[in-house]
This record gives sequence, C-alpha cells and structure tokens, in this order.
Amino acid sequence: MRIEKLKGAFDVETKFVHFPLHPETPAEGSLLADFYAARGVDPEAAYRRMKALMDGEGLPYGRRTHTYNSRLAQELGKWADTVAGGEKLHDAFFRAYFVEARNIGDPEVLIDITGAAGLSRDDARAVIESRSFKDAVDADWAKSYAYGVTGVPTFVAGRRGVVGAQPYEVLAELVEKAGARRRS
Repeated sequence: MRIEKLKGAFDVETKFVHFPLHPETPAEGSLLADFYAARGVDPEAAYRRMKALMDGEGLPYGRRTHTYNSRLAQELGKWADTVAGGEKLHDAFFRAYFVEARNIGDPEVLIDITGAAGLSRDDARAVIESRSFKDAVDADWAKSYAYGVTGVPTFVAGRRGVVGAQPYEVLAELVEKAGARRRS
C-alpha cells in the first residue's frame, strides 16, 4: 500500500483523523441504489470505478447493496489507536465494510469485528455503550471541517492536502514539501 511505502521511504508518522462521510445515514443503513439515484450517479459505473481503483492498489473490493453509518466504527477506531495492536482494527473495518458488505453501524457487528482483530470484545462494548470516544471523534470532525476536507481519503502533510486515491508520487511530493526526511 502507498502509505506503508511512504512510511518506509520517509520519516513520517501517520494518524487517522475521522471525517463525517454521510452522517445522516441511519444505523440500519440505506440502499446504495437510492444513494446514487439521489446524486444522479449510475451505480454500476460507480462500482466499476471504485473496483478499478482498488484493484490498482491491490486492495480487495466487494459488491455492496447498502451504505452504513460509520460513526460508532470511528469511535472504536479512536479507542483502538490507544491500545496495543489497535492499528489492525482500521483494516478490519475496511474489509468488513468494503469487501464483506457488513453493517458497521451495528454495535454487535462492530464488537465481532473487534474481537476477530484480536482486541477485547468487552472493552469494545464498553466504548460503544459509554460513547467514551465521542468527543475525540467530534474533535476529528471539527478538524476535518477546518482543513476543508470534502471526501475520503484526504491526505494532509504540513498545511497541504490532496483528496482521493492518489498515486504514490503525489503523496511522496506532498510529504517532501511538508519537510519529511527521506530514510536512507
């Protein structure tokens, strides 16, 4: 993946900052066909475009019929960033949503994904029930708005950013302009 390649080539630290991508989506999800129709987008063309981008990155990508609310997954992601091995949860959520078409708005699904990633199911349940990382995600959303983020992924280094799946060379130029040192 490009980010891993960047981390190997440059002295950089990566940090997930969450963005409210369609926060109006109900927990049970919405039909993708309705989502695309409201935007005048051909669902099959959208799928083919995303599939090609994912294939280009060597990432798996499945067919989904629904879009789901990611708020609770974001809160668990913030929690995971605070525990050993937590970085695995981000990839597990990606796979669950984009490959397996699972409802990441459902707390029980999230707890299952968390446990399968090797993290504590009990701790995940406590985070969801207490909403203990709600304020952290609210702060991320505010930061995203302040940066002018309009889509995901957005990569920011220094005071510059690029939106969308970008070639490695674009990301390397971004971190170099921000002053990142190349590793020898």
